[in-house]
Amino acid sequence: MPRAIAPHWFTFVAALLLVTGLSSARATEPVSAVDTKAIRAVVGAQLDAFAADDAKKAFSLAAPSIRAMFETPEKFVAMVRAGYPVVYRPASVTFLQPLWVQRQLVLGVRLTDADGGQWLATYSLERQPDKSWRISGCDVQPASGRMT
Repeated sequence: MPRAIAPHWFTFVAALLLVTGLSSARATEPVSAVDTKAIRAVVGAQLDAFAADDAKKAFSLAAPSIRAMFETPEKFVAMVRAGYPVVYRPASVTFLQPLWVQRQLVLGVRLTDADGGQWLATYSLERQPDKSWRISGCDVQPASGRMT
């Protein structure tokens, strides 16, 4: 089963909120349209980089803490390829609405694998000093129910 790149308590909470729809105004806040567009672009660019076997590009979109953990683009991509095959080569991708959960920005992404299996990837993102967004974690779990 896939494992989290950077396990955090919020990825479980975010996945629960995204899957069950139990969010409340106190637990989550809306994300601006500008930030929504930017974070979807970052996650989409990393997925595109994986599809193109562009390890340097995929690695560049990871937060500094992730880059420090894996040290090289090749090690990072090898981990994703082995531990997250649906992220490395999704058959389809659907972005959900991002949320602020306990001051952490999370983005749910519905993924379909080559066999038609449904997955929910919960990405955490961090704003960098230059105001760009980088991916700080990803938790992938099998999705239940219909993904329509």
